[in-house]
Amino acid sequence: MNAIELDATHDPALRSWVGSANVEGTDFPIQNLPFAVFRRHPSDAPRCAVGIGDRLLDIGMCIELFDGAAAPAARACRASALNDLMVLDPSAVSALRAQLSRLLSAGHERDRAALGEALVRISDAELLLPVKIGGFTDFFASIHHATNAGRMFRPDMPLLPNYKHLPIAYNGRANSVRASGAMVRRPHGQLKAAADTAPRHGPAQRLDYEVELGLYIGAASTPDQPVTVGDAWRHVFGFSLLNDWSARDIQSWEYQPLGPFLAKSFATTVSPWVVTADALAPFRVSAAERPVGDPSPLPYLHDARDQLHGGLRITLEARLRTQRMAAEGTPPVTLSRSGTDTLYWTFAQMVAHHTSNGSWLDTGDLLGSGTVSGPGADALGSLLEISEGGSKPLTLPNGEQRTFLADGDEVTLVGRCEAPGRVGIGFGECTARLLAAAG
Repeated sequence: MNAIELDATHDPALRSWVGSANVEGTDFPIQNLPFAVFRRHPSDAPRCAVGIGDRLLDIGMCIELFDGAAAPAARACRASALNDLMVLDPSAVSALRAQLSRLLSAGHERDRAALGEALVRISDAELLLPVKIGGFTDFFASIHHATNAGRMFRPDMPLLPNYKHLPIAYNGRANSVRASGAMVRRPHGQLKAAADTAPRHGPAQRLDYEVELGLYIGAASTPDQPVTVGDAWRHVFGFSLLNDWSARDIQSWEYQPLGPFLAKSFATTVSPWVVTADALAPFRVSAAERPVGDPSPLPYLHDARDQLHGGLRITLEARLRTQRMAAEGTPPVTLSRSGTDTLYWTFAQMVAHHTSNGSWLDTGDLLGSGTVSGPGADALGSLLEISEGGSKPLTLPNGEQRTFLADGDEVTLVGRCEAPGRVGIGFGECTARLLAAAG
């Protein structure tokens, strides 16, 4: 079975004339080149850019440097969101990335002056929501999270009978997706604890985060024509960090029989950076091995190449900084470290299942992986799991305790790819602070 093809943009020896891109451990070496949307001042129109080291390259300021298949892709970057770029044939996006790599490489001197004029310090920019999102679907692809969560409610049957047969998901609210840095307000909802005789309405008390990876659809699929697992990656533009905020007490009362609603629809935070499918090619791995005795996927969910190369090796971390820690100048504490290579379902299987009934995916649609948890206690992607449903408080290094989030808490997700012989790449940060409920 053919391996994933790599090209000159993945060369581990490649270096950039932008010095900060060559610093060990940077998220944005020249091998990455993630896309983002920014503005320098609140009155400015948003602009599309690519990350390189600690800089943004404003592509619209140097369009004349691009030719061939990369030229229309560069022109698409004059828009205020990435959608105009994402809708293009993947080959055009690859051509743009290849020319960006050559222009920013250490050996390229001719256009440095023009490119230098188009560079902006990331610290001087306001990073915005990168994509105009039309639809948001959140999956439940981590069997470890599904088992941990299910065990709290169904000790004798943590996984429902359908879990190992199809990728479970729910449709969320696209207009509640916001960029990293935007505050999240504690929601109100209908609540009913086990000891309550009747429900009441008030602020959620069991606020949680979920460590996820988000997938952005590039080329739209065709109505009534399901996407096969083998063709799914042709529709993948790139990936971002995603935190699907969850009100567990609202969720536990409302979710039967139709699933999540107000417990999830109040906020979802995504990182401003979109790491392209091309950049992730060196970090493609085999799909997670299924335990002996698990059912094989039905034919429409199986592809031999996807089983060999459909996984992604991305390490995701969740970090918490309480209001007290911030006041004392204490850095965030890492709560978990998990990997997307443990997901039970691949992203191609998610895309294929999503379209299998004849519905279609549009450019800019966002698909979440669901909470990414691993098999160990240090790889639990939510406080629901860490505190075992609130029964075991987590003690932080400064002595504070948490079962769920308190007002003023700030949650940050980070992600990184590493592989032997490759330059590591990162996803930036996905950060938001929780505000008290309104009123």
